[in-house]
Amino acid sequence: MENNDIKNSNENPSNFIRDAIIADNLSGRFGGSVKTRFPPEPNGYLHIGHAKAILIDYGFAKEFGGTFNLRFDDTNPVKEEVEYVDSILEDIRWLGCEWDALYWASDYFEKMYEYALELIKSGMAYVCDLSADEIRNTRGTLTQAGENSPYRNRSVEENLKLFERMKSGEFANGEKVLRAKIDMASPNMNMRDPVMYRILHSEHHHTGNKWCVYPMYDWAHGLEDSIEGITHSLCTLEYEDHRPLYDWFLNQLPEIHHPQQMEFARLNISNVVLSKRKLIKLVKEGYMHGWDDPRMPTLRGLKRRGFTPSSLQKFISLVGISKVNSTVDMGMLEFCLRDELNTTAPRAMTVLDPVKIIIDNYPDDKVEMMDVDINPEQENTGIRKVSFSNEIYIERDDFMVDAPSKFFRMTVGREVRLKHAYYVTCTSYKCDENGKIIEIHCDYDPASRGGWTEDARKVKGTLHWVDAKSGVECEVRLYDKLFTVPNPDAAASSAENEDEKTFIDYINPQSEVIIEHAIAENYLNEVPNGEAFQFLRLGYFIKDMDSTVDKPVFVRSVSLKDSYNK
Repeated sequence: MENNDIKNSNENPSNFIRDAIIADNLSGRFGGSVKTRFPPEPNGYLHIGHAKAILIDYGFAKEFGGTFNLRFDDTNPVKEEVEYVDSILEDIRWLGCEWDALYWASDYFEKMYEYALELIKSGMAYVCDLSADEIRNTRGTLTQAGENSPYRNRSVEENLKLFERMKSGEFANGEKVLRAKIDMASPNMNMRDPVMYRILHSEHHHTGNKWCVYPMYDWAHGLEDSIEGITHSLCTLEYEDHRPLYDWFLNQLPEIHHPQQMEFARLNISNVVLSKRKLIKLVKEGYMHGWDDPRMPTLRGLKRRGFTPSSLQKFISLVGISKVNSTVDMGMLEFCLRDELNTTAPRAMTVLDPVKIIIDNYPDDKVEMMDVDINPEQENTGIRKVSFSNEIYIERDDFMVDAPSKFFRMTVGREVRLKHAYYVTCTSYKCDENGKIIEIHCDYDPASRGGWTEDARKVKGTLHWVDAKSGVECEVRLYDKLFTVPNPDAAASSAENEDEKTFIDYINPQSEVIIEHAIAENYLNEVPNGEAFQFLRLGYFIKDMDSTVDKPVFVRSVSLKDSYNK
């Protein structure tokens, strides 16, 4: 790396990973190169926690002029599917990251097997006949050493023959495993003769039925990094206790490349769960509509909710990189999107709970086209035209019969402003037999076109509206926090009836509210799916893929109110 590149890197916020890479480059370690990787297991959809890891790996590679690999860690054929592979490829590209090379851990199975033979020959690995439960029961505890396997001292020749027979498919699932011979009294539980290979008679999505012995993650992880020439193997803090094992395996093969593993704090967000197991439960048991449900923290769900790659990138940048786990307020994520859409989203008007207004002194056959700023936060975005007639819709809660003094919206005898249109004054209203207001009558001031008058009289209330004669019915889906508490797992474990409570019990019943008969400006029916808007006074919305020719569907991304304490 050139000195000016190091200088540019120093201009970025300092963190322990960046500092370590700069130090390695200055010392000439790894030849001054930087090579990172993102190694997802294709057993689920990517979520926002993965986005942090992707952006960190990709960001450092590009910052230091290095390369970024995408590697599918496909070492468990039981849980992996092509569906997940395809979704991961698509989601990483959507996030704005492009890999320099694409690899599969399964491409290295032959090489890993050869390395395993080397460990057996050096007396550092052995075939064990203990069951999974027996291995677990003999590992010991944090304060008590484990017990050596009765098969630990098998000869090298016997281990080689048994491992070959394991590979040939002569044994059933779970009948034998290959274990590393390290130290059953190690204070690090991961070093107590960990399993390297297990038998799985299952077809692999990438290698078919070629293999029936599959490497465990701790054995495969370092070898994959080494084979690809990764310099800095970046992962989350839960792998910190695995690093000694990562290094031990590589040290038993002294002729191979040895990357540096470094760990950073994983992403935790309030009112969300990021456990893959829990997300699968939410989807498989029908609590969510699918992996792209807008309440899900998956990249699919966030995209459908209206989050943009740039808003996620800003969020991850604000969260930063540290060695201490913490929980980030969901409000920070919403702030990042709201801040972006404020300057990019065009404005529109939609009424969620419509009640009709008839303007009695406005001509029945007259239709005017009012000027509306496309986005007042951006210069030169221009204006568009919105139709206005003697019949419009406003929000039902913008009208009150017996209004208190601080209610500045519509009530009988009070003048209010219709955004971009006229001043109107309510003269009367009609109710149905249940007392529900079904119609409001008003008069308008023709001299107030555009929402102001020359006498500059003060009108405190400004209402949004939709022309009743041209508006279209639409469905609006309002989304809120998925869980009612910041940490549903902690809430479940601390509940008095903890044996019965789970994180599921804290799902917010109001996390999805569907409004089937909202009224939108007619032009919103013509815009393509995926377009984002600010609905005046209501929030930021995106047109959903469930929209039809006859009825558009809009999803609320975030509200207008910013609760995040910047």
